[in-house]
Amino acid sequence: MGKFLDWIVERLKQREAQKKSKAISRLLTAKKFSELEKIIGISIKNKTYFIQALMHRSFLEQNFGYDISNERLEFLGDSVLSLSVAEYLYESFPEKDEGFLTKVRSKLVNRLALAEAADRIKLADFLLISKNLSTNFQAGQKTVLADAFEALIGAIYLDNGLEAAQHFIERILIEPNSKDGVYLIDENFKSQLLEYAQGQKLPIPVYVVMNEEGPQHNRVFSVSVSVGDNIVGYGKGRNKKSAEQNAAHEALQKIHQEIGNLK
Repeated sequence: MGKFLDWIVERLKQREAQKKSKAISRLLTAKKFSELEKIIGISIKNKTYFIQALMHRSFLEQNFGYDISNERLEFLGDSVLSLSVAEYLYESFPEKDEGFLTKVRSKLVNRLALAEAADRIKLADFLLISKNLSTNFQAGQKTVLADAFEALIGAIYLDNGLEAAQHFIERILIEPNSKDGVYLIDENFKSQLLEYAQGQKLPIPVYVVMNEEGPQHNRVFSVSVSVGDNIVGYGKGRNKKSAEQNAAHEALQKIHQEIGNLK
């Protein structure tokens, strides 16, 4: 009797899974899957992986019966991405040290770079998100796109293996950023200014918030940066961090200009 009940439970689970599979398959049409295959450059074997990769958790909140948001695949894709980029840089720059490789990898896998890669392949056209998020998509677009891009990498890895995932990462993420060495440019101006000050045996740069303006949800910070007794730069930003970066950027521009005038 126990085995018979187990068999019934298993059959019910299978039927429920089949219903979900059919319902989910209607979310992404055969045409959509065909378009996705062309974009990622592989033949999709298991559609479930990719549906999961494209399903944002907000979709589950408005569509009961689904329980496969892309967060687990995002976790997996993040690891595959980090390994793939690390291996690429290790092979491409045999003379560079660990610090250089770490800095470049960080630039390639940050939220902005991933969101731009997702936008490059129009990943937003495939996302399964709630109606509310769809209406206000611009506000959190970069984070949603970056997460979905990592989840897509996880799906490719599970469906076609590491080599296919690496090929996709190189083609969509690394190669576009490799043009003219853009991804080698260090945009951490605070770090550059600190290194310059230390190299010249000057005091450590000090950042001070001079002013805050605008409503709470749209604040603008004005920051100055001083080296010793001299204010060497000003910057504005939507948060303190970006304002400090802009102040350091202005300071570096002045320093480079002065160095150029001395030559």
